[in-house]
Amino acid sequence: MTTVVGRALAYARRLIRNLFDLTRSRHARFALGMGGRLSISIKTSAPIGPTGDGWGDVFFAGDLAASLRRRGHEVYIDRLGEELRPATWQKDDAVIHLRGLHRTATVPGAVNILWVISHPELVDRAELGDDFDVRFAASVSWARSRFGETGVEVLPLLQATNPERFFPGPPDPDLASDVLFVGTSRNVFRPIVKDALSAGAAIDIYGPNWTQFIDAVHIRADSLDNARTPAAYRSARVVLNDHWADMRREGFLSNRLFDAVGAGAVVVSDDIAGLAETFGRSVVPYSSVPHLRNLLSPDYPWPSEEDRRRTAASIHAHHSFEVRGRQLTESIRRAMRLRLRATLRELLPKIRSRSPRSDQ
Repeated sequence: MTTVVGRALAYARRLIRNLFDLTRSRHARFALGMGGRLSISIKTSAPIGPTGDGWGDVFFAGDLAASLRRRGHEVYIDRLGEELRPATWQKDDAVIHLRGLHRTATVPGAVNILWVISHPELVDRAELGDDFDVRFAASVSWARSRFGETGVEVLPLLQATNPERFFPGPPDPDLASDVLFVGTSRNVFRPIVKDALSAGAAIDIYGPNWTQFIDAVHIRADSLDNARTPAAYRSARVVLNDHWADMRREGFLSNRLFDAVGAGAVVVSDDIAGLAETFGRSVVPYSSVPHLRNLLSPDYPWPSEEDRRRTAASIHAHHSFEVRGRQLTESIRRAMRLRLRATLRELLPKIRSRSPRSDQ
């Protein structure tokens, strides 16, 4: 009897000591809800230098990083081919891969989260099968279809806006426009701009490479400072939006939609799944030039200012970067909890094997 009790006590002491050592790690403390400051990197497809400075991925990563920092974490943004860390800082605990034009390599030992926010046609089965702990996509339909085709779980996580910048407010007379489009030509005559001109719209454009397609009278400037974009949306009677063909086909709602509606604007867009469910009557798709002409008419019955504010509040409540930061933080916690359980499953047999055996 004494030997059995001794064995039990020895086992308990080993278990407590090992569990204590285990829970002293940052990952375990964070997984168990005991606090903990993590080092998180956000990897983007934007290149280093001026070429990438204006990419939407950079602003997206910046807003997401700010949300995670408010939650107490140390956050770095890595642009393509770049990784800068203080020599004294620990390795990344978690990595959020914002998948756009380029694939980024997973980081061994860290919790790796894939978030496909654009160009889904570039993401193949092999990439989804990489060593990611969690996979997200900014499309409900694409996430479901990838799971059905590959058996790899992909969860929907739509894009977002920053309510501290994109919120309803008074218009800016210097930025007032009737019909507004913000974006590069991509060196093609983008259909929604072409159709709006065909419909006779008084369109104002901020963006580069448009002179080859339209009269310069429609070009307000080659660029619009990101800090002035919310006021431009608020100051337009109607904002135009479109999508890359693959994003429209796969249901990836443009980030511009979240920003414009969050700012209290109304938007005409090319048709894409999820518009009404996400943005209500603040975004309307068009199907033809005559239809677009009707939507851009001053007589079209857009929602009232009060209704727009309610829709903006809904976007802020469900699709802000603060919400996304919380969702991603919880995903990191769940992944670390799963790793902790796996470690415990490996640890318990080892503790048992080192416990004193009873006399034969």
